[in-house]
Amino acid sequence: MSVTTDRDTLGRYSLVALGGGGYCCLMFVWFSLPAYLAPVIDELGLTSTQAGVLVGAIPLTYIPLGLASGYLVDRVGPRIALALALVIVGSSQLLRAVAEGFPSLLLATMLIGVGGTGITFGLPKLAADLVPAERVGTASTIYLVPSYLGTAAAFGLGRPVIGPFLGGWRPLFLASGLFVLVYACLWALAAIVAGRGGVAEPRTEPGDGSSRTFRDDLGAVIGSRAMWLLVVIGTMYLFTLHGLQGWLVTILEAGGSSPAVAGTIASLLVVAQIAGVLAIPPLSDRYDRRHEAVVACGVLCILGPLGLLLVVGGGWFALLPVALIGLGVGGLSPLVRALPVELEGIGPRLTGTAVGLVFAVGEIGGFLGPVIVGVLNDLTGSFVPGIALFACCGVIVVLAGYALDV
Repeated sequence: MSVTTDRDTLGRYSLVALGGGGYCCLMFVWFSLPAYLAPVIDELGLTSTQAGVLVGAIPLTYIPLGLASGYLVDRVGPRIALALALVIVGSSQLLRAVAEGFPSLLLATMLIGVGGTGITFGLPKLAADLVPAERVGTASTIYLVPSYLGTAAAFGLGRPVIGPFLGGWRPLFLASGLFVLVYACLWALAAIVAGRGGVAEPRTEPGDGSSRTFRDDLGAVIGSRAMWLLVVIGTMYLFTLHGLQGWLVTILEAGGSSPAVAGTIASLLVVAQIAGVLAIPPLSDRYDRRHEAVVACGVLCILGPLGLLLVVGGGWFALLPVALIGLGVGGLSPLVRALPVELEGIGPRLTGTAVGLVFAVGEIGGFLGPVIVGVLNDLTGSFVPGIALFACCGVIVVLAGYALDV
């Protein structure tokens, strides 16, 4: 391989990694409110219902905006989309820092969701533009790992360290918003330099097929049988992820685990997700086994909940089943973003629209997951039906993955 080729390859992956830093910024901003929710409730006099709406406002934003945002990413290109999205996220966090009540805080939080769609759909498009299709899974790992680090930092550093040092949640929101705006400038500068230097030129140009309309692109995406299988997989993945993340600590405590043990086991879910992101997509790239990777993740999402049903009251014994679930959903996370690139009729040009469809529909499952688990617990007095439902989601992933022709 020539020095020029090495330089170009390094430039491509470096740009994907820098985009991943934007994902880290988004997730820190996203979860800075949940991390500081109790103080925010006390200061603004929020009800529990209002607090719940605030926590769910960002994923709910993805449902109506997913398709339109994905289409815009395809039209303007991921580099411009990511820069604009970061500006929106940073500015919205500044607005949250000065919010005086529920309406203003809700509006600012929903604006974060608007910017978040640009990052969520822009990064798969960026990877599709810069990396060969057979390496998109690995590229997805590069930009997804920082997203988990951003989530962990919001809870592990934002609330216990950075917030107290700065003087509370408002200074934390202000500082993080300013940081994201600075990162937006860094991203824009890097994208310009990469383009002018002839490094990391995109494989598809923004506006390719400019005579095509939104209806044309949407028709190509929704007319694909494989895309609808991927939508089903994405919905089950988000249902399980959000449902389990929202209820795991409570489920474990209801089973007899101490709060300390339950919290530690819940943190393992994030660690296992990172392991799944790091391991499964690169292996699927190396051995060119796409649908086998999806099926394997589905199997893990079956075994984990079934194991949790057996040991939910066993304290530390819940570590293994929780780890299995984390590996499964962690592996699915980059796969549902990367697979549209390889689908016939989709490819790099329509990746933004395709991923937008997955999340526009899938986040319905993400919203309903925690709700249905809670409703079932109210009706039965037990979390067993909800856990069993997670296993059923795994079964659906296996069936859809088996039918997926990639």
